[in-house]
Amino acid sequence: MSGVWVFNTNGVIRLESTEGKQAGSSSRRKVLVYLPTSEVVGSYSSLEDILKGLGWERYYGGDPDLFQFHKHSSIDLISLPRDFSKFNSVYMYDIVIKNPNVFHVRDM
Repeated sequence: MSGVWVFNTNGVIRLESTEGKQAGSSSRRKVLVYLPTSEVVGSYSSLEDILKGLGWERYYGGDPDLFQFHKHSSIDLISLPRDFSKFNSVYMYDIVIKNPNVFHVRDM
């Protein structure tokens, strides 16, 4: 069981479940935006094209359940779930951090 303890001035009130939702997330869907063109990344093929243009290459030596990208000029590795429907804000922010001023995560 996972959750967040909710407190009041007298102590613990209850444990609220966070299963099935991300802590601190809104009900809106997040999207990854490629800033130079304002394009919403809607598939791995479009993301791969953008990342290749930024110097990232596919990495095939890791987990077969992941799409992975690396740069020769850094130790960074981007790991994404093979199923695009599982591509969520955690993976989006990883891409944003490793590509400053190129991507942005927005509410849909």
